[in-house]
Amino acid sequence: MSNPVVHIHNLNLKYQQQPVLQDLYWTINRYDNWLLCGESGSGKTTLAKAIAGLIPSLEGDIQLNFDLSSALPAKVHYVANWYQFKDLEGASNFYYQQRYQSLATAITATVIAELTRFGNDQGLSFDTLEQLLTALGFAALKNSALLQLSSGEHKKLQLVKALWSKPQLLILDQPYNGLDKLSRANLNDLLIELSENGTQLIIISNETELPATINRFAVLAAGKLKEISSPESYTKQVEEIIKPLPSFLQREKVSDSTGISDSFFGLAPSSTTTVHIIKMIDVNIRYGDKQVLKNINWEVNAGEKWLLQGHNGSGKSTLLSLISGDHPQAYANNFYLFGNKRGTGESIWEIKERIGLISPELHWYFDASATVWQSIASGFYDSSGLYCSPGSTKHAQVDELVEYFGLTAYKNTLMNELPLGKQRLTLLARTIVKNPAILILDEPCQGLDQQQTQHFNKLVDELCKDGTTLIYVGHFDSQLPACIERRLLLEDGAVKSVEHLLQSI
Repeated sequence: MSNPVVHIHNLNLKYQQQPVLQDLYWTINRYDNWLLCGESGSGKTTLAKAIAGLIPSLEGDIQLNFDLSSALPAKVHYVANWYQFKDLEGASNFYYQQRYQSLATAITATVIAELTRFGNDQGLSFDTLEQLLTALGFAALKNSALLQLSSGEHKKLQLVKALWSKPQLLILDQPYNGLDKLSRANLNDLLIELSENGTQLIIISNETELPATINRFAVLAAGKLKEISSPESYTKQVEEIIKPLPSFLQREKVSDSTGISDSFFGLAPSSTTTVHIIKMIDVNIRYGDKQVLKNINWEVNAGEKWLLQGHNGSGKSTLLSLISGDHPQAYANNFYLFGNKRGTGESIWEIKERIGLISPELHWYFDASATVWQSIASGFYDSSGLYCSPGSTKHAQVDELVEYFGLTAYKNTLMNELPLGKQRLTLLARTIVKNPAILILDEPCQGLDQQQTQHFNKLVDELCKDGTTLIYVGHFDSQLPACIERRLLLEDGAVKSVEHLLQSI
């Protein structure tokens, strides 16, 4: 009988004196393909990195037994849940708005240049690369700069590298984050093919739409691994009663004939019966020869709750960057925000003070050296990190949110020392700390476990009861707030459809 591919014996690991893995045992036999579930912060990523040899000092034993007769490389390839890249000079200190500037192509490599470097370093054949790019819907982006890719497109770049390298053991940490429905299905087909050709899989995810080749399931909790019968046995709905909103978020809705008053949004009194929070008229965005948005016409009225969807690369992130004030081409378009045409004297800070924003891109470029408390407080000032001392009222509001999101034990912890899910919870708290008139939530629950996702979406429902305007981006229809009533669907940079969804969500 052959040795197990992975044999873990009595593995222990602490982080800042807190146990993460405790007396953990795990045997992965040949032909086993595993799904690893668990709450955010339970240690799944730590375990994956330990198997991949990325954590040098461990207490315990990890044995890897590759098949030396196999044509596949005798190695582990780990795909991180978080993609990080550097510019052409080896630096990674990008800032958020930089990705929308025309000079981005001059400071970061293109997709094809990055893949060429990777292929040469790994000694891979380029004969199959084009087929992989096409299968993941990525071929059209070969000449795009890394800095201009969306979160879903960066995930695809990670996956192309992993599938291309065909290792004997492939560990995928949250591989479905940021991927649209078609891309998830295509990825599963590719993973089945890869497995049939000899690669063994460990997928870290709480999703249930998995490749059919996954035949073993485990959950990590309290530092130990427990095998379960199916992913559904872990992901059963957990009903959570929403906590009462922090007092400063319990604002009173001011009604008039339109359902909400102009003054609530800080707008000048309007002579019309509808307040347009957003109004786009034939908006176009272009980078050189590449047109990203095409003749967008869209109106968002006060108090409406929108779902924004579209395949990866359809233009969602660019559209949202116009609204948040981060995209410079807003001034070259017929575009109104809070009743004012862009470029008529308003400052970007006047725009941002009314908007609560979270996105994967904002998370990428956020100051990870700030503490949890400082990061939440920075939401008052729309800064990446905290550079001034809030007054007593703001201080109390931050304290309320720290407690509300269950972050009290971490409030003095640096962001870069937190698990990804706790970082995301911190940024969600930052998004709502100033009680904004409009929430722009771009895949807000990436990195959260199921219970955290349900809790946050119930919070969104509560906040939106008072007339808050919402734009929500989410690829998983089962993980959306109940309050959503309309959907804008983009396809290749153009509006494909506008629908009422009140009865179907």
